[in-house]
Amino acid sequence: MKAVFTTIFCFVLTITSFAQNNTDTTEHMTFKGVPIDGTLNEYVSKMKQSGFTLIGTEDGAAMLKGDFAAYKDCIIGVATLKGKDLVSKITVIFPNRETWATLSSNYFNLKELLTEKYGAPSEVIEKFDTYSEPKDDNAKMHEVGMNGCKYYTTFELENGSIQVSIGNDSFSSSFVMLSYYDKTNSEKIRQKAIDDL
Repeated sequence: MKAVFTTIFCFVLTITSFAQNNTDTTEHMTFKGVPIDGTLNEYVSKMKQSGFTLIGTEDGAAMLKGDFAAYKDCIIGVATLKGKDLVSKITVIFPNRETWATLSSNYFNLKELLTEKYGAPSEVIEKFDTYSEPKDDNAKMHEVGMNGCKYYTTFELENGSIQVSIGNDSFSSSFVMLSYYDKTNSEKIRQKAIDDL
């Protein structure tokens, strides 16, 4: 009888410790240790506590500025679900680069750091959509400006995904972007779209 009681007691302790461990983890993707969840104002407040400065908010999105991953003056975009004040995506826009050498260096540096932290990426596309590979720095930057540069790496994680990519806003503005997508809140977007059908 004493052995049965001891076994049951140990079993209950084990289940309790697992339950406590499960409550410590979040079902949401995190950015700078903060779960990608909650209202826009709540999330912006947490980002301000992390040292970012609010630039402004508009149409369910906020723009902040600050240092991130050893890069100065990054722009952080916080996006909410359409029609619902629930944060679902964070995008970091790194400083503008004027040469392919510096732009691609930023991209490959961040890709390497992400691979070190999260393991092998789930998808990598690194090419120019041209008949022949651009030969020099100017030609490569021209293709970036023409949206002919397809460089992105995606990491699929349990709570969402992270994608690092090369982007542009115009011929004079080319940069690396890092986007964090929360799986739980992205599913809510999908479900809302299905409900609308």
